This record gives sequence, structure tokens and C-alpha cells, in this order.
Amino acid sequence: MPKQLKSGDRVRWKSHGGTAEGKVVRKLTSETTIKGHKVAASKDNPEYLVENEERKQAAHKADALTKA
Repeated sequence: MPKQLKSGDRVRWKSHGGTAEGKVVRKLTSETTIKGHKVAASKDNPEYLVENEERKQAAHKADALTKA
């Protein structure tokens, strides 16, 4: 069963500098662009918009996120 994450959940993910921590902003279920990068999210393949403490945003699949 896929992970169920919701807005406001505290999560961790692997980042260039090691591990990052932040919160889930929202679930993405359609294509979008973040910082010039295409995010190929869909209803069948959702991703999550996350935000770190510096308010920088990124999109990750559920299996790349761990509840903090």
C-alpha cells in the first residue's frame, strides 16, 4: 500500500548535502514546473511538494519521503 501523506506532515528526504527535513505542502496530481524543472506527476503517479526550513520547495515521490 502506498504511503499516505497529507499537508503539514513533517518529512525527511535525501538531498545533495545529506538529509533534508521539512513539511508536505500538497500532493501533486498533474504536471507542473518547479524551479524550471518539469514534474511529471499524475493521478496514477503522484508526487509531493515539500518545503524545507528555508522555504525552498521541491517535488518528491512518496517512496523518497520518510515521516519525521
